[in-house]
Parts: sequence; structure tokens; C-alpha cells
Amino acid sequence: MSNPTKVVRSRFEIEQDGQVSYLEFETDGHGWMTIWHTEVAKGLRGQGIGLELVTTAFHYAKENSLRVDVICPLAKHVVESHPEFKALLGKS
Repeated sequence: MSNPTKVVRSRFEIEQDGQVSYLEFETDGHGWMTIWHTEVAKGLRGQGIGLELVTTAFHYAKENSLRVDVICPLAKHVVESHPEFKALLGKS
């Protein structure tokens, strides 16, 4: 009998001016992190908050020895402009 995979869905949040921006991700217990979605509050867009959220996610993955699967378009864009994150990708 195999062990069931434990998928944990979570998110990183930044609250500013009473508005919450976030990045949703999940880990699967087998060394994978999937970045699903980043949402920056409408009034806070263009201030680098999305970049900060994605950077936080990749640092978390590195610190926890996780391979990253990127679904989120913003995170894919950040990886293209920050090649230091490409080493963490398991698949694109």
C-alpha cells in the first residue's frame, strides 16, 4: 500500500494600505511546489508587489529544497527576467 500524497495549499500575502495581495501555491510532500496564481490588489499594481511575492516564493522553494512548477503567468514572466530562478524549475 502506497502512502497518500499530502498536498498543502497555502499562500504568501502582503498587506498594504488595507489591501491584500497574494501568491497561491501548494506543496505535495514529494519535493514539489506549484505556483498557481498571483493577485495584486488593483490599487497597488505597478509597485513591484507581484515581483516581491514571486521572489519570496522562489526563496521559500530554495530554502526548502523544492522543485518548482510554475502555472502563474506573472511568475513565468519573473523567471524569464530573473534567470537565477530557472535552476529551481522542475518543468516549465
